[in-house]
Amino acid sequence: MSRTVLLTLGLIAALVLSAAMAVAFGSAHVALGDVTRSVLHRLTAGAVAAPGEVADVIVWQLRLPRVLLAALVGGGLAVIGVAMQALVRNPLAEPYILGVSSGASAGVSLFYLGFLPPFLTRTLSLPLAAFLGALAAMLVVYLVARQGPRISTARLLLAGVAVSAFLAALTAFVTFASPEPNRIRTVLFLLLGSFAGTTWSEVALPAGASFLGLGTLWVLARPLDALLTGEEPAQSLGVPVEGIKRTLVGLAALVTGVLVAASGIIGFVGLIVPHAVRFIVGVSHRRVVPLSFAAGALFLVWADLAARTVLPDQELPVGVLTALCGVPFFLVLLRRTGV
Repeated sequence: MSRTVLLTLGLIAALVLSAAMAVAFGSAHVALGDVTRSVLHRLTAGAVAAPGEVADVIVWQLRLPRVLLAALVGGGLAVIGVAMQALVRNPLAEPYILGVSSGASAGVSLFYLGFLPPFLTRTLSLPLAAFLGALAAMLVVYLVARQGPRISTARLLLAGVAVSAFLAALTAFVTFASPEPNRIRTVLFLLLGSFAGTTWSEVALPAGASFLGLGTLWVLARPLDALLTGEEPAQSLGVPVEGIKRTLVGLAALVTGVLVAASGIIGFVGLIVPHAVRFIVGVSHRRVVPLSFAAGALFLVWADLAARTVLPDQELPVGVLTALCGVPFFLVLLRRTGV
């Protein structure tokens, strides 16, 4: 059995075990046996006896949707990190760093707080507003960083910082100027990232977006490998470079927008996870894409569990913990790239 297959099976097993532990642990402890019985009770239409009513509510209604959303967001952000690093051929690319996440949150803020024209408000939905904001931010950063056929690393980082700062200021402005004070809490949650209060109805759309990203990048694995050699060599190999780039830009904006609308801004997952995976299995996207999805899911499940348990009687935003991990990683990587 190959090393990649063993690693994949190991990650899947670790993810299942970690999800069970994340459901079991929290402010109220639930035995792993009760977690198993609650899930089997629902999946077998009552053939397996349910645990007590309180344990069943905690497992099925409160924690399991949250843990699944954390896994889906982690996997989706990780593969979008892979896509953006392939697009600009730069190891520092990631939705949070390049302002794509900030664009999504700005789009959500403008829509949710009523700062868009009425005809747009009637036309858009929350995920669509997030997608358009992410797409606008992505295009601005990409166009500013491009120098002829090449992407300038310095311009890429500076444009990402500038766009993120502008969009964060825009989000803060509309928050303070909002005539809807009861909605401000939702916008503040977007700025920090959280899975608190997740329900089953909120899981389906992020699941579709994350698996769309995974499937698309799996299909494009060979063209992405060719892009690593440069646009001109890839084009000489028959890769439709411009079409691939447009696909990656649209996919990054779509997936990031949907995930930000569901969970808020959670940074650095798409930076840390792909690098860790490449360090172990190499640069082939046929291996990197699925393993990054699984590893990203595992990473964010543990980050969310830590956010719920690291402080007694209170919950940290999960975006705070990912930033605490990601910023030192980014600085070390920036130093090593010699930008």
